Amino acid sequence: MGSVLHPIRAALRKPDAWKQFQEKRGTVSKKKTTQAAPTATPSSLHIELADRIARLLHEEAVAPGTRLNEKHLSEQLGVSRTPVRAALEHLSKQGFTRRTPNIGVELLSLPPLPPAEVDAHGDELLARIARDRHSGHLPDQVAEQDLMLAYDLTRAAVKEALVRLAELGVVERKLGYRWKFFDNAYVQAKQESYRFRLVIEPAAILEPAFGLPPGWVAQMRSQHEAFLHGRWTDSAGVAFFEMNANFHEGLARASGNRFFLEALQKLNRLRRLSNYDWKYGRDRVSVSCNEHLAILNHLESGDVGNAAMLMRQHLELASRINVSEKKA
Repeated sequence: MGSVLHPIRAALRKPDAWKQFQEKRGTVSKKKTTQAAPTATPSSLHIELADRIARLLHEEAVAPGTRLNEKHLSEQLGVSRTPVRAALEHLSKQGFTRRTPNIGVELLSLPPLPPAEVDAHGDELLARIARDRHSGHLPDQVAEQDLMLAYDLTRAAVKEALVRLAELGVVERKLGYRWKFFDNAYVQAKQESYRFRLVIEPAAILEPAFGLPPGWVAQMRSQHEAFLHGRWTDSAGVAFFEMNANFHEGLARASGNRFFLEALQKLNRLRRLSNYDWKYGRDRVSVSCNEHLAILNHLESGDVGNAAMLMRQHLELASRINVSEKKA
């Protein structure tokens, strides 16, 4: 008896789906795609963003009764105000926030820290898009219909992935159900980006105002331990990058210097898709996690000097790995 697979998982098991689609594009018959039922609000994207807001509130030890500023949250999370508003509405329905006309949004109580687990099926699709983009099979602009046919998915599934990438600053919606990728700048200037990070990230740790919020080190340590001991899959690169970005952005935020944070957030938006297609294996994940944990140990003991030195060594190693990949 045949097994019943999740539609995205089934589609992604097909090797070179996008390449095969390009080869047969001129002759493929246009068959109707079954439309999925409209997704109930809030969307998975808004739930994911609400989880990110919850983590941020814990990291900054925000007290109940505090007014939450949508503009400030959107800048911290690197997204527009519209999805932030929807995420806050989701938290309001759960009783954690309250919106009062002409006053704003008040934090009633801290939502619990969300689990580190992410949408595995959605991450598989993002990883596949990243892989096809990195291999050159996906052009700078792509139509929703092309992705639907290439991956044998409904418009709803494809659009959800594209909207998620748009909120992360990876793609932009164009006219006629088309989307434009924004990762070329990072692909062409990867080494320049590492040289830039070597300047700002150790310096951020050495800022006079540097200070980590209560519980942040323990939270980061727990997430890194989970990757060290958990099962690794091809799509795990998505969650690993997001944890990695949260680690580096968290240290930039702790510097108290907004320009360090804004620069790193912009760079992470550029490199996000490239890193979703993780090519360095489980061993490199373990090395990176252990290097992060060593930095955390020094920060926890107040030794910012050695923490900054280890950050520089961590980035230099990552830079050399990227250079060797380019030469190969």
